[in-house]
Amino acid sequence: MKILVSGKGGVGKTTIAAALSLTLSSNGYRVLVVDADSVPNIGQSLGLAKHEEIIPISKNESLIEERTGARPGEGWGIFFSLTPQVDDLVDKYAVKINDKLRLLVLGSIDASKEGCLCPAIALGKALLLRLFTRKDEIIVVDSEAGAEVFGRGLAERFDLNLTVAEPTVKSLKIAKKLVDLAKELNVVNNIVVLNKVVKVREAIHVFNEVFKEGEVPYFIVRYDPNIPTLEVKGLGLDSIPKNSIIYEDVSALSKKIIKYKNYGKQ
Repeated sequence: MKILVSGKGGVGKTTIAAALSLTLSSNGYRVLVVDADSVPNIGQSLGLAKHEEIIPISKNESLIEERTGARPGEGWGIFFSLTPQVDDLVDKYAVKINDKLRLLVLGSIDASKEGCLCPAIALGKALLLRLFTRKDEIIVVDSEAGAEVFGRGLAERFDLNLTVAEPTVKSLKIAKKLVDLAKELNVVNNIVVLNKVVKVREAIHVFNEVFKEGEVPYFIVRYDPNIPTLEVKGLGLDSIPKNSIIYEDVSALSKKIIKYKNYGKQ
């Protein structure tokens, strides 16, 4: 199963992606996390040491040239492969978090440097399209904030899109646009994750103002006071108790996702 975690900046997209990945792996599933954000930092949320830096694949110019035949930023008019070999990249570049969880840092592409089509995008798109899972495997992709991942077609062939939003009209209107874009790319299963919720009834009311009844399901993740503390200290989610609010709610979300995995849309 391939899960895309999308959302505008600041809504807690990376936190949700990390908590979900840790929860699924603790429940026995083999999980591959792909960090496709322009500021890849989900490793910290997963518990990697702050000093452990990983060069994103999209910034590995020698690898990109090897696989596509061209270096990023060489200019227009160059020829490069749109179907580069990517089958071995996970085994070569993924970092082990625990026995069931690995992290592959893809990163995003500097649009001002690379334009709308470039060797880095070709390699990244090929990698995301060709990532397939076995029965007990789940791929979680923490995407670039905003609509970039949809505009470049990087969100194709996903089984589920989780669009994370804060419980405000402004945030939910953006979430609606992202869900619509996901549907245009034939991602048929979509869930809006209402994150940082303090007042549940109020959050549901705001959601219903923006989304038509039955248009897309939602899921509530309540505000957890542990999260701001982690961000300030640069700690991972592995440093807070498993009975904390974030784990309690994301655990329930993971059970819903497994139903999608096993039985299709619920």
